[in-house]
Order: sequence, then structure tokens, then C-alpha cells
Amino acid sequence: MSNSSTAKTITDHQGELEVIYFAGGCLWGVQEFLKHLAGVKKTVAGRVNGSTQSTDTPYDGYAECVKIWFCPNTVTIPALMDCFFEIIDPYSLNKQGDDVGEKYRTGVYSQSAHHLDEVCDYIAARDDKDKIVVEVLPLVNFVQSDDEHQDRLTRFPQDYCHIPLDLLHKYKRQK
Repeated sequence: MSNSSTAKTITDHQGELEVIYFAGGCLWGVQEFLKHLAGVKKTVAGRVNGSTQSTDTPYDGYAECVKIWFCPNTVTIPALMDCFFEIIDPYSLNKQGDDVGEKYRTGVYSQSAHHLDEVCDYIAARDDKDKIVVEVLPLVNFVQSDDEHQDRLTRFPQDYCHIPLDLLHKYKRQK
């Protein structure tokens, strides 16, 4: 496992934070949406479960993702999944909006088996579970994206995003 994915305990005034990774198409919109959720304390755009430790290599099987640190006393995994399902098409394989290809697949990844169990339980409880193609896997590798991709839509709000603008900032307005 890469050093960049090693779990580090982070705490804030609400207690210890946990880490989970969401892949939902282009990482710009996923990061912009998730970072405004109550209980989410930090986000980093990156690549999950590829085979290299660099962003300066050909495609290596990764999915574009967002690493989030969240406070489980404020937001639960099922609540995060509810929000995540607002911005993805869970039936679409390797495609979200105009973003097409394996790197745009949907998925949830974690080093915590408990997180993955909760995600699987969430999906299994849905009436449409047989149509859902969201990958749920242990984290193998995480590589942080280059600086130009971090908080991209905060810095360049006119850039392309597959998430409609009114939905993209739904939770930003509620803070």
C-alpha cells in the first residue's frame, strides 16, 4: 500500500475523523459537492486503486475519486451514501454525464471493513439493488491528484461538471 494512502488519525473538536473514498465520474464535481456536506471536514481529489504511485503515467486502472475525512458523530455512512446517490447514476457503468471511460466508474473504497459493510448493506436495502453497478472495494492505492485538480470548481466555477449547478451547491447553501 502506498504511503499516500496510509491511514492517519485526525481529530477535531467533535472527535476522531474517519476516511472514505468516493468515485462518481469527474472528481471536480464530486469534490465540490461532498466538501459542503455536514460532517465532512476535509477533501482531497485523487485516484483510487490504480497500479502506480504517480499521476504522471499512462492510465493504470484507477478511478477518479475524492478522499474525505468525516466525523461519524455528525454524518453516518448511510447518510453519505444518500448524498452520493444524489449526484451519480448508479446504473451507469464507466460513465457519468459526458465523462466516459473506466476511470469515471462509480465506487466506494475504504481501508475499514466496517465502512464497506455499511455501504454494501445500504445498496442491498435498496429496491433497485440488482441494477446498481457501484463498485465497493477495499482501498488498495490512493494517489493525490495534481494541484490543478484540487478544489477545481471552487477556483474555476465555470469549468465543466456533470452535476447540475443547482444540485452541485445544494449543501453549500445549507451551511
